[in-house]
Amino acid sequence: MSGSRRRTVADAPRLAVVGTSGYAFSYLHRARILHDEGLVSFAGMADIRVPSAAAVALLPDGAAAHVGVDDLLRRCRPDVTVVATPPHAHVDVGSAVLRAGSDLLLETPPVLDLDGFTTLSRLAAETGSACQTGFQSFGSPALPVLRAAIAAGRLGELVGVGAAGAWIRTDAYYRRNPWAGRRWLDGEAVVDGALTNPFSHAVATALLVGGVAERDPAEIALELYGTRDIEADDTACLRIRFGRGPEIVVAASLCAEQDHEPYVVVHGAKGRAKFWYKSHRLELDDERVHLGEPVDLLRNLVAHHRDPAGVPLLAPLAATRAFASVVEAVRDAPSPARIPAGWIRTAGEGASRHPVVRGIGEEVAVAADRLALFSELGVPWASAGRPGGAPKAGTAKRTG
Repeated sequence: MSGSRRRTVADAPRLAVVGTSGYAFSYLHRARILHDEGLVSFAGMADIRVPSAAAVALLPDGAAAHVGVDDLLRRCRPDVTVVATPPHAHVDVGSAVLRAGSDLLLETPPVLDLDGFTTLSRLAAETGSACQTGFQSFGSPALPVLRAAIAAGRLGELVGVGAAGAWIRTDAYYRRNPWAGRRWLDGEAVVDGALTNPFSHAVATALLVGGVAERDPAEIALELYGTRDIEADDTACLRIRFGRGPEIVVAASLCAEQDHEPYVVVHGAKGRAKFWYKSHRLELDDERVHLGEPVDLLRNLVAHHRDPAGVPLLAPLAATRAFASVVEAVRDAPSPARIPAGWIRTAGEGASRHPVVRGIGEEVAVAADRLALFSELGVPWASAGRPGGAPKAGTAKRTG
């Protein structure tokens, strides 16, 4: 039965989750809540590993754990499927889900290049299935308010959108799975860098707020840096330019002195707005707007499944096209430049050990505020020992 025909059925849609550990566990919990509310029938879950007892305990009577996605799709025949696998498995698993006629929620980062984006977009169109992504910030109640203010001209013409994030990530974080901190694993792209995984929401949200999320960038300038013995960057910034529209600058690090709440700042000719996308706080010039809780994107997909014409997706795959270009550019960029040891100190011990880059919390904030890359700000380690200025770890140019 096709996705479009199934949506006319009055029975609760059958829901399945692929992935059972890490962030996938939160989807199991949310699936059980929706089941208990009678909005879905939580039909089963799948993993290539044996799920934990806690994961199995979330299954309702009649649901089962399956060894892989093919067995799950064949036995459960889900109407809605969550895929929360490692990112490099998203396209293959997501493709299987769409071919089975199920609507899809794909955890972030949804794809690692434009080819993956195109593959899933084509399959969704061919099967009539919906494809939602897991960018939770897209469900924020602040976004409609911010977009309305921009559309009304309250900020004037948009000049640019900046984003900043600075967190602590310990050694334990990079031991959490085989692909943590990797750029490639067994010949497959992983791209587990600061901008493409932990701060992927900052990048995607900045693109969405700037109104350029569905477009192809004209140019992506990258500066990727590292402090650890890992393949991927842990400190980075980028600028994204389009043929028209505001430029996007994002600066982020996983080597902070303390965790800073990430945010997006909108620069207009007449004013500015600041959006803290995890707490859903919004500041329009000097006015602080306090809003409610975000919409759960799985709940939104279920409602869309029931009423596709009346309930639009809040985080559709189409709104991540430019983001896919960013991940592809990071994947293809040269290896991160090493931040000199003199700018790094070590905090904590054992699994809690983590490097701290001196002043990085302030540097990412200044980059977002001035719409400038680290090298353009004169950050000392961004140009130390490099004739001719800072290392541009990668520059990608596209047309369109």
